[in-house]
Amino acid sequence: MEFTNLAVTVAERVATVRFNRPPVNALNTALVLELEQAFDWLAGQDDVLVVVCTGEGKAFIAGADIAEMSGFSALEARRFAQNGHRMLHKVAGIEKPVIAAINGFALGGGCEFALACDIRLMAEGAKIGQPEVNLGLIPGFGGTQRLARLVGPAFAKGLIFSGEQIDAELALRIGLVNRVVPAAELMGATMELAKRIAAKGPTAVRLAKACINRGLDTDLNTGCAFEIEAFGVCFATGEPAEGTRAFLEKRKAEWK
Repeated sequence: MEFTNLAVTVAERVATVRFNRPPVNALNTALVLELEQAFDWLAGQDDVLVVVCTGEGKAFIAGADIAEMSGFSALEARRFAQNGHRMLHKVAGIEKPVIAAINGFALGGGCEFALACDIRLMAEGAKIGQPEVNLGLIPGFGGTQRLARLVGPAFAKGLIFSGEQIDAELALRIGLVNRVVPAAELMGATMELAKRIAAKGPTAVRLAKACINRGLDTDLNTGCAFEIEAFGVCFATGEPAEGTRAFLEKRKAEWK
């Protein structure tokens, strides 16, 4: 599928979505809508088991396009936020795991995009944060909600209220990212992880993501009940039969 501000490629069951809107991949309406289209398309690609997202150049996504936002009316701003939320709900809700390879600045909407991903790897030297208050704004693409759920309200409030940009090591310490690697090794490490996930039972991985996401939005008993049903569904797919047989026969599973 062809895009203006994105490069989407597929190899070895892993799709790579590369933000490519120079100079810093700022999120304008066109890029937001293209990302939504890309994830709609990826959701229907059965040969794609994992999605990797990264930025071209020095930024992952350096935030929203300030030039575009500066002329918004209240109604236009609301529509922009609605578009961003709808797009990121698709990133978060796609059945395939999504890995963010944070290669550079991930600020504002860039941080919010990373928050919607399942796993985040960050390059040494990259910066992440929610600096919207510096512009007299609040995060508008889910930052006030997803950041607090991920790192807790104290860290989230500190980052959002101050507008501070933090480095990769601090992001790792507070649980904002999963792993920090040298910049030159970021894509190699990310693709290695993506291929490792893609080699697992595909339905099992999808159901595991669904269980975790559903559980975070409900109480423990309801989440556990959902897990019980999903565990049973695994056996209807044939994957456990192949997986257990491969384990006993000391060979790699061959998923169908």
